[in-house]
Amino acid sequence: MAETEYREGSLSLRGAVAMGTGVMVGAGIFALTGQVAELSGALFPLALVAAALVAGLGSYSYIKVSRKNPSAGGIAMILHSAYGRTALTAGSSMLMALSMVLNQALVARTFGSYLLEPFGWGSGWLISGLSVLVIAGAVGINLARNENIGWFQTGGAIVKIGGLGLLAVAAFVAAGGSYEAGADGLTAGSSVLGFAAATGLGVLAYKGFTTITNDGAELKDPGRNIGRAIIISLAICAGVYLVVGVGTGSSLSVDQIVEAQDYALAEAARPALGQVGVIATVVVAVVACVTGLVASMYAVSRMLTMVTDMRMIPHAHFGMPGEVRHHLLVYLGVVAAVLAVTLDLSQIAAVGILFYLVMDVVIQWGVLTRLRQEVEARAWVVVLAIIADIAVLGAFLWARGADQPWLVAGGVGAVVVVFLLEALYLRRHPDEE
Repeated sequence: MAETEYREGSLSLRGAVAMGTGVMVGAGIFALTGQVAELSGALFPLALVAAALVAGLGSYSYIKVSRKNPSAGGIAMILHSAYGRTALTAGSSMLMALSMVLNQALVARTFGSYLLEPFGWGSGWLISGLSVLVIAGAVGINLARNENIGWFQTGGAIVKIGGLGLLAVAAFVAAGGSYEAGADGLTAGSSVLGFAAATGLGVLAYKGFTTITNDGAELKDPGRNIGRAIIISLAICAGVYLVVGVGTGSSLSVDQIVEAQDYALAEAARPALGQVGVIATVVVAVVACVTGLVASMYAVSRMLTMVTDMRMIPHAHFGMPGEVRHHLLVYLGVVAAVLAVTLDLSQIAAVGILFYLVMDVVIQWGVLTRLRQEVEARAWVVVLAIIADIAVLGAFLWARGADQPWLVAGGVGAVVVVFLLEALYLRRHPDEE
Protein backbone atom coordinates (compact mmCIF):
# COMPACT_ATOMS: atom_id res chain seq x y z
CA MET A 1 0.00 0.00 0.00
CA ALA A 2 1.44 3.32 -0.99
CA GLU A 3 2.03 6.10 1.49
CA THR A 4 -0.25 8.36 -0.58
CA GLU A 5 -3.24 6.32 0.58
CA TYR A 6 -2.82 7.93 3.98
CA ARG A 7 -4.58 11.30 4.23
CA GLU A 8 -1.86 13.67 5.39
CA GLY A 9 -3.11 16.31 7.81
CA SER A 10 -6.49 14.65 8.28
CA LEU A 11 -6.15 14.40 12.09
CA SER A 12 -6.06 17.51 14.27
CA LEU A 13 -4.38 17.87 17.65
CA ARG A 14 -7.83 17.60 19.20
CA GLY A 15 -8.54 14.39 17.32
CA ALA A 16 -5.17 12.89 18.29
CA VAL A 17 -5.71 13.69 21.97
CA ALA A 18 -9.19 12.21 21.78
CA MET A 19 -7.75 9.12 20.08
CA GLY A 20 -5.19 8.59 22.83
CA THR A 21 -7.58 9.22 25.71
CA GLY A 22 -10.20 7.10 23.95
CA VAL A 23 -8.01 4.01 24.16
CA MET A 24 -6.71 4.75 27.65
CA VAL A 25 -9.97 5.52 29.42
CA GLY A 26 -11.77 2.68 27.69
CA ALA A 27 -9.22 0.07 28.70
CA GLY A 28 -8.03 1.44 31.97
CA ILE A 29 -10.37 2.68 34.60
CA PHE A 30 -13.29 0.36 33.86
CA ALA A 31 -11.42 -2.88 33.27
CA LEU A 32 -8.48 -2.59 35.67
CA THR A 33 -9.64 -0.84 38.85
CA GLY A 34 -10.46 -4.07 40.68
CA GLN A 35 -7.26 -5.80 39.60
CA VAL A 36 -5.04 -2.85 40.59
CA ALA A 37 -6.78 -2.59 43.99
CA GLU A 38 -6.26 -6.32 44.55
CA LEU A 39 -2.50 -5.88 44.17
CA SER A 40 -1.94 -2.54 45.92
CA GLY A 41 -4.76 -2.29 48.46
CA ALA A 42 -5.98 1.15 49.52
CA LEU A 43 -3.11 2.79 47.66
CA PHE A 44 -4.55 1.84 44.28
CA PRO A 45 -5.24 5.47 43.17
CA LEU A 46 -1.55 6.25 43.74
CA ALA A 47 -0.54 3.09 41.85
CA LEU A 48 -2.50 4.40 38.87
CA VAL A 49 -0.66 7.73 39.09
CA ALA A 50 2.70 5.91 39.40
CA ALA A 51 1.81 3.99 36.25
CA ALA A 52 1.36 7.33 34.46
CA LEU A 53 4.90 8.27 35.47
CA VAL A 54 6.27 5.00 34.07
CA ALA A 55 4.35 5.50 30.83
CA GLY A 56 5.49 9.12 30.69
CA LEU A 57 9.15 8.11 30.96
CA GLY A 58 8.66 5.61 28.15
CA SER A 59 6.86 8.14 25.96
CA TYR A 60 9.98 10.33 25.85
CA SER A 61 11.68 8.06 23.31
CA TYR A 62 8.56 7.79 21.16
CA ILE A 63 8.20 11.55 21.06
CA LYS A 64 11.84 12.15 20.18
CA VAL A 65 11.90 9.65 17.30
CA SER A 66 8.42 10.47 15.97
CA ARG A 67 9.22 14.17 15.80
CA LYS A 68 12.14 13.38 13.51
CA ASN A 69 10.26 10.85 11.39
CA PRO A 70 6.46 10.98 11.77
CA SER A 71 4.97 7.90 10.17
CA ALA A 72 1.74 5.98 9.77
CA GLY A 73 3.67 2.97 11.03
CA GLY A 74 4.68 4.68 14.26
CA ILE A 75 6.20 2.05 16.49
CA ALA A 76 7.15 -0.20 13.59
CA MET A 77 9.13 2.65 12.04
CA ILE A 78 10.90 3.39 15.33
CA LEU A 79 11.95 -0.23 15.58
CA HIS A 80 13.00 -0.33 11.93
CA SER A 81 15.08 2.82 12.37
CA ALA A 82 16.88 1.25 15.32
CA TYR A 83 17.32 -2.37 14.20
CA GLY A 84 16.56 -2.54 10.47
CA ARG A 85 14.58 -5.37 8.91
CA THR A 86 15.37 -7.95 11.58
CA ALA A 87 13.54 -10.46 13.74
CA LEU A 88 13.88 -8.04 16.66
CA THR A 89 11.99 -5.36 14.73
CA ALA A 90 9.37 -7.74 13.35
CA GLY A 91 8.86 -9.63 16.60
CA SER A 92 8.58 -6.46 18.70
CA SER A 93 6.12 -4.97 16.20
CA MET A 94 3.99 -8.08 16.49
CA LEU A 95 4.14 -7.96 20.29
CA MET A 96 2.82 -4.40 20.14
CA ALA A 97 0.08 -5.40 17.72
CA LEU A 98 -0.88 -8.39 19.88
CA SER A 99 -0.93 -6.25 23.02
CA MET A 100 -3.35 -3.90 21.26
CA VAL A 101 -5.54 -6.80 20.13
CA LEU A 102 -5.55 -8.09 23.71
CA ASN A 103 -6.54 -4.57 24.76
CA GLN A 104 -9.44 -4.74 22.33
CA ALA A 105 -10.57 -8.05 23.83
CA LEU A 106 -10.26 -6.53 27.31
CA VAL A 107 -12.43 -3.55 26.38
CA ALA A 108 -14.97 -5.72 24.56
CA ARG A 109 -15.51 -7.93 27.61
CA THR A 110 -15.78 -4.83 29.81
CA PHE A 111 -18.47 -3.54 27.45
CA GLY A 112 -20.45 -6.75 27.85
CA SER A 113 -20.03 -6.83 31.64
CA TYR A 114 -21.24 -3.26 32.20
CA LEU A 115 -24.11 -3.48 29.75
CA LEU A 116 -25.57 -6.68 31.24
CA GLU A 117 -24.86 -6.37 34.97
CA PRO A 118 -27.73 -3.94 35.81
CA PHE A 119 -30.20 -6.50 34.51
CA GLY A 120 -28.60 -9.41 36.33
CA TRP A 121 -27.76 -11.07 33.01
CA GLY A 122 -24.00 -11.27 33.50
CA SER A 123 -23.67 -14.82 32.18
CA GLY A 124 -20.56 -15.81 30.28
CA TRP A 125 -22.13 -16.52 26.92
CA LEU A 126 -24.08 -13.24 26.83
CA ILE A 127 -20.94 -11.24 27.66
CA SER A 128 -19.06 -13.14 24.97
CA GLY A 129 -21.81 -12.49 22.44
CA LEU A 130 -21.87 -8.76 23.13
CA SER A 131 -18.07 -8.68 22.99
CA VAL A 132 -18.14 -10.11 19.47
CA LEU A 133 -20.87 -7.67 18.38
CA VAL A 134 -19.06 -4.56 19.65
CA ILE A 135 -15.80 -5.68 18.01
CA ALA A 136 -17.64 -6.13 14.71
CA GLY A 137 -19.15 -2.66 15.09
CA ALA A 138 -15.74 -1.11 15.75
CA VAL A 139 -14.35 -2.71 12.60
CA GLY A 140 -17.24 -1.20 10.61
CA ILE A 141 -16.75 2.29 12.05
CA ASN A 142 -13.09 2.17 11.08
CA LEU A 143 -14.07 2.12 7.42
CA ALA A 144 -15.22 5.74 7.82
CA ARG A 145 -13.07 8.75 6.92
CA ASN A 146 -10.42 9.82 9.42
CA GLU A 147 -12.07 13.21 10.02
CA ASN A 148 -15.29 11.51 11.10
CA ILE A 149 -13.41 9.21 13.44
CA GLY A 150 -11.74 12.25 15.00
CA TRP A 151 -15.09 13.88 15.75
CA PHE A 152 -16.46 10.54 16.98
CA GLN A 153 -13.55 10.24 19.41
CA THR A 154 -13.86 13.86 20.57
CA GLY A 155 -17.53 13.45 21.43
CA GLY A 156 -16.81 10.19 23.21
CA ALA A 157 -13.94 11.73 25.19
CA ILE A 158 -16.20 14.54 26.45
CA VAL A 159 -18.83 12.04 27.61
CA LYS A 160 -16.28 9.76 29.29
CA ILE A 161 -14.14 12.30 31.06
CA GLY A 162 -17.00 14.57 32.07
CA GLY A 163 -19.22 11.68 33.16
CA LEU A 164 -16.51 9.92 35.15
CA GLY A 165 -15.49 13.15 36.85
CA LEU A 166 -19.05 13.96 37.93
CA LEU A 167 -19.70 10.44 39.19
CA ALA A 168 -16.44 10.38 41.16
CA VAL A 169 -17.14 13.76 42.78
CA ALA A 170 -20.68 12.64 43.66
CA ALA A 171 -19.33 9.49 45.32
CA PHE A 172 -16.76 11.49 47.28
CA VAL A 173 -19.34 14.06 48.46
CA ALA A 174 -21.83 11.35 49.42
CA ALA A 175 -19.14 9.71 51.54
CA GLY A 176 -18.64 12.97 53.42
CA GLY A 177 -15.05 13.25 52.26
CA SER A 178 -14.02 9.99 53.91
CA TYR A 179 -11.96 7.30 52.22
CA GLU A 180 -13.59 3.94 52.94
CA ALA A 181 -10.84 1.93 51.24
CA GLY A 182 -8.35 3.28 53.77
CA ALA A 183 -10.48 2.69 56.87
CA ASP A 184 -8.00 0.10 58.16
CA GLY A 185 -4.98 2.23 57.23
CA LEU A 186 -3.65 3.25 53.84
CA THR A 187 -0.95 0.58 53.89
CA ALA A 188 -3.15 -2.27 55.16
CA GLY A 189 -2.92 -5.26 52.84
CA SER A 190 -0.28 -3.54 50.72
CA SER A 191 3.44 -4.12 50.13
CA VAL A 192 6.22 -2.66 48.04
CA LEU A 193 6.05 -5.66 45.71
CA GLY A 194 2.26 -5.40 45.43
CA PHE A 195 2.40 -1.66 44.72
CA ALA A 196 5.07 -2.15 42.05
CA ALA A 197 3.05 -4.99 40.49
CA ALA A 198 -0.07 -2.81 40.49
CA THR A 199 1.93 -0.02 38.86
CA GLY A 200 3.05 -2.42 36.14
CA LEU A 201 -0.51 -3.53 35.47
CA GLY A 202 -1.63 0.10 35.53
CA VAL A 203 0.70 0.90 32.63
CA LEU A 204 -1.78 -1.03 30.49
CA ALA A 205 -4.23 1.79 31.18
CA TYR A 206 -1.86 4.34 29.60
CA LYS A 207 -0.31 2.57 26.65
CA GLY A 208 -2.99 4.09 24.45
CA PHE A 209 -0.65 7.04 23.94
CA THR A 210 1.16 4.89 21.38
CA THR A 211 -1.85 5.18 19.06
CA ILE A 212 -0.78 8.78 18.51
CA THR A 213 2.65 7.74 17.20
CA ASN A 214 0.94 5.28 14.86
CA ASP A 215 -1.07 8.15 13.36
CA GLY A 216 1.92 10.45 12.84
CA ALA A 217 1.67 10.59 9.04
CA GLU A 218 -1.93 11.79 9.26
CA LEU A 219 -1.55 14.29 12.10
CA LYS A 220 -1.43 18.00 11.29
CA ASP A 221 2.02 19.51 12.01
CA PRO A 222 3.28 16.20 13.45
CA GLY A 223 6.71 17.50 14.44
CA ARG A 224 5.00 19.76 16.96
CA ASN A 225 1.74 17.99 17.74
CA ILE A 226 2.86 14.39 18.35
CA GLY A 227 4.60 15.32 21.60
CA ARG A 228 1.86 17.72 22.65
CA ALA A 229 -0.88 15.15 22.01
CA ILE A 230 0.92 12.44 23.98
CA ILE A 231 1.66 14.66 26.99
CA ILE A 232 -1.88 16.10 27.10
CA SER A 233 -3.44 12.63 26.80
CA LEU A 234 -1.33 11.17 29.60
CA ALA A 235 -2.00 14.15 31.87
CA ILE A 236 -5.76 14.04 31.29
CA CYS A 237 -5.96 10.31 31.94
CA ALA A 238 -3.78 10.47 35.06
CA GLY A 239 -6.07 13.15 36.47
CA VAL A 240 -9.20 11.19 35.59
CA TYR A 241 -7.83 7.97 37.09
CA LEU A 242 -6.81 9.70 40.33
CA VAL A 243 -10.20 11.37 40.78
CA VAL A 244 -12.13 8.23 39.91
CA GLY A 245 -9.87 6.06 42.10
CA VAL A 246 -10.42 8.30 45.11
CA GLY A 247 -14.15 8.45 44.39
CA THR A 248 -14.36 4.66 44.17
CA GLY A 249 -12.38 4.25 47.38
CA SER A 250 -14.68 6.73 49.10
CA SER A 251 -17.71 4.49 48.48
CA LEU A 252 -16.26 0.99 48.74
CA SER A 253 -13.73 -0.88 50.83
CA VAL A 254 -10.83 -2.62 49.11
CA ASP A 255 -12.54 -5.97 49.60
CA GLN A 256 -15.71 -4.66 47.96
CA ILE A 257 -13.76 -3.23 45.03
CA VAL A 258 -11.93 -6.53 44.53
CA GLU A 259 -15.18 -8.48 44.82
CA ALA A 260 -16.89 -6.25 42.23
CA GLN A 261 -13.78 -6.57 39.95
CA ASP A 262 -15.06 -5.89 36.41
CA TYR A 263 -18.02 -3.84 37.65
CA ALA A 264 -16.34 -1.83 40.43
CA LEU A 265 -17.13 1.68 39.20
CA ALA A 266 -20.84 1.02 38.89
CA GLU A 267 -20.92 -0.42 42.40
CA ALA A 268 -19.10 2.67 43.68
CA ALA A 269 -21.81 4.91 42.19
CA ARG A 270 -24.63 2.99 43.89
CA PRO A 271 -24.21 4.36 47.47
CA ALA A 272 -24.10 7.95 46.22
CA LEU A 273 -26.73 7.99 43.48
CA GLY A 274 -28.56 4.66 43.73
CA GLN A 275 -29.72 2.92 40.58
CA VAL A 276 -29.52 6.18 38.65
CA GLY A 277 -25.79 6.30 39.35
CA VAL A 278 -25.39 2.70 38.22
CA ILE A 279 -27.17 3.40 34.92
CA ALA A 280 -25.14 6.59 34.38
CA THR A 281 -21.92 4.66 34.94
CA VAL A 282 -23.04 1.99 32.49
CA VAL A 283 -23.72 4.64 29.83
CA VAL A 284 -20.27 6.18 30.30
CA ALA A 285 -18.67 2.71 30.27
CA VAL A 286 -20.40 1.76 27.02
CA VAL A 287 -19.27 4.99 25.34
CA ALA A 288 -15.74 4.52 26.70
CA CYS A 289 -15.48 0.96 25.44
CA VAL A 290 -16.83 1.65 21.95
CA THR A 291 -14.60 4.68 21.38
CA GLY A 292 -11.63 2.81 22.85
CA LEU A 293 -12.12 -0.09 20.47
CA VAL A 294 -12.43 2.20 17.46
CA ALA A 295 -9.27 4.13 18.37
CA SER A 296 -7.24 0.98 19.02
CA MET A 297 -8.24 -0.69 15.76
CA TYR A 298 -7.61 2.53 13.87
CA ALA A 299 -4.01 2.65 15.10
CA VAL A 300 -3.02 -1.01 14.98
CA SER A 301 -4.38 -1.51 11.45
CA ARG A 302 -2.11 1.26 10.21
CA MET A 303 0.91 -0.05 12.05
CA LEU A 304 0.41 -3.56 10.68
CA THR A 305 -0.08 -2.16 7.18
CA MET A 306 3.36 -0.60 7.45
CA VAL A 307 4.86 -3.85 8.75
CA THR A 308 3.23 -5.70 5.84
CA ASP A 309 4.65 -3.19 3.36
CA MET A 310 8.09 -3.87 4.84
CA ARG A 311 7.54 -7.59 4.17
CA MET A 312 8.09 -8.47 7.81
CA ILE A 313 4.83 -10.40 8.19
CA PRO A 314 2.94 -12.52 5.64
CA HIS A 315 -0.33 -11.34 4.15
CA ALA A 316 -3.12 -13.14 2.29
CA HIS A 317 -6.25 -11.56 0.78
CA PHE A 318 -8.40 -14.71 1.02
CA GLY A 319 -10.42 -13.35 -1.87
CA MET A 320 -11.44 -10.16 -0.06
CA PRO A 321 -11.62 -6.89 -2.04
CA GLY A 322 -10.16 -3.60 -0.86
CA GLU A 323 -6.88 -2.41 0.61
CA VAL A 324 -4.47 -4.30 2.82
CA ARG A 325 -5.59 -2.20 5.79
CA HIS A 326 -9.19 -3.34 5.30
CA HIS A 327 -8.12 -6.98 5.29
CA LEU A 328 -6.08 -6.41 8.46
CA LEU A 329 -9.09 -4.86 10.19
CA VAL A 330 -11.04 -8.04 9.52
CA TYR A 331 -8.21 -10.24 10.81
CA LEU A 332 -7.78 -8.07 13.90
CA GLY A 333 -11.48 -8.26 14.61
CA VAL A 334 -11.49 -12.05 14.35
CA VAL A 335 -8.49 -12.47 16.67
CA ALA A 336 -9.86 -9.97 19.20
CA ALA A 337 -13.23 -11.74 19.20
CA VAL A 338 -11.61 -15.15 19.79
CA LEU A 339 -9.56 -13.77 22.70
CA ALA A 340 -12.60 -12.04 24.21
CA VAL A 341 -14.56 -15.29 24.12
CA THR A 342 -11.82 -17.58 25.46
CA LEU A 343 -10.03 -15.49 28.15
CA ASP A 344 -11.19 -13.54 31.20
CA LEU A 345 -10.16 -9.97 32.00
CA SER A 346 -7.31 -10.82 34.38
CA GLN A 347 -5.74 -13.24 31.88
CA ILE A 348 -6.06 -10.76 29.02
CA ALA A 349 -4.51 -7.96 31.10
CA ALA A 350 -1.60 -10.10 32.32
CA VAL A 351 -0.52 -11.21 28.84
CA GLY A 352 -1.16 -7.76 27.38
CA ILE A 353 1.13 -5.94 29.80
CA LEU A 354 3.86 -8.58 29.34
CA PHE A 355 3.81 -8.13 25.56
CA TYR A 356 3.76 -4.36 25.80
CA LEU A 357 6.57 -3.90 28.32
CA VAL A 358 8.88 -6.35 26.52
CA MET A 359 8.31 -4.39 23.31
CA ASP A 360 8.87 -1.10 25.13
CA VAL A 361 12.21 -2.22 26.57
CA VAL A 362 13.33 -3.18 23.05
CA ILE A 363 12.39 0.28 21.77
CA GLN A 364 14.07 2.09 24.66
CA TRP A 365 17.27 0.06 24.16
CA GLY A 366 17.26 0.81 20.45
CA VAL A 367 16.91 4.54 21.07
CA LEU A 368 19.62 4.47 23.76
CA THR A 369 22.21 2.50 21.77
CA ARG A 370 21.45 3.40 18.13
CA LEU A 371 19.28 6.51 17.74
CA ARG A 372 20.09 8.74 20.69
CA GLN A 373 22.47 11.08 18.89
CA GLU A 374 20.27 11.33 15.80
CA VAL A 375 17.10 12.22 17.70
CA GLU A 376 18.89 14.22 20.42
CA ALA A 377 17.53 12.17 23.31
CA ARG A 378 18.90 12.43 26.84
CA ALA A 379 20.46 9.11 27.87
CA TRP A 380 19.47 9.35 31.54
CA VAL A 381 15.76 9.63 30.71
CA VAL A 382 15.88 6.56 28.47
CA VAL A 383 17.86 4.59 31.07
CA LEU A 384 15.28 5.48 33.73
CA ALA A 385 12.51 4.30 31.40
CA ILE A 386 14.25 0.93 30.93
CA ILE A 387 14.79 0.49 34.67
CA ALA A 388 11.17 1.39 35.42
CA ASP A 389 9.84 -1.03 32.80
CA ILE A 390 11.94 -3.93 34.04
CA ALA A 391 11.17 -3.21 37.71
CA VAL A 392 7.37 -3.06 37.37
CA LEU A 393 7.22 -5.96 34.90
CA GLY A 394 9.34 -8.14 37.18
CA ALA A 395 7.17 -7.28 40.18
CA PHE A 396 3.98 -8.02 38.27
CA LEU A 397 5.22 -11.37 36.94
CA TRP A 398 6.39 -12.36 40.42
CA ALA A 399 3.07 -11.43 42.02
CA ARG A 400 0.91 -12.98 39.30
CA GLY A 401 3.15 -16.03 39.03
CA ALA A 402 2.48 -16.88 42.66
CA ASP A 403 -1.23 -17.33 41.84
CA GLN A 404 -1.18 -18.33 38.18
CA PRO A 405 2.26 -19.68 37.22
CA TRP A 406 0.83 -21.31 34.09
CA LEU A 407 -0.34 -17.91 32.85
CA VAL A 408 3.09 -16.32 33.28
CA ALA A 409 4.81 -19.32 31.70
CA GLY A 410 2.38 -19.23 28.77
CA GLY A 411 2.89 -15.51 28.25
CA VAL A 412 6.68 -15.78 28.30
CA GLY A 413 6.49 -18.77 25.97
CA ALA A 414 4.30 -16.77 23.57
CA VAL A 415 6.92 -13.99 23.46
CA VAL A 416 9.60 -16.53 22.52
CA VAL A 417 7.38 -18.11 19.86
CA VAL A 418 6.63 -14.72 18.25
CA PHE A 419 10.34 -13.94 17.84
CA LEU A 420 11.15 -17.45 16.58
CA LEU A 421 8.39 -17.34 13.97
CA GLU A 422 9.50 -13.92 12.77
CA ALA A 423 13.11 -15.09 12.54
CA LEU A 424 11.97 -18.07 10.46
CA TYR A 425 9.82 -15.91 8.17
CA LEU A 426 12.59 -13.36 7.54
CA ARG A 427 15.09 -16.13 6.84
CA ARG A 428 12.78 -17.50 4.14
CA HIS A 429 12.02 -14.01 2.77
CA PRO A 430 15.36 -12.21 2.99
CA ASP A 431 14.74 -9.57 0.33
CA GLU A 432 13.12 -6.37 1.59
CA GLU A 433 11.68 -5.29 -1.74
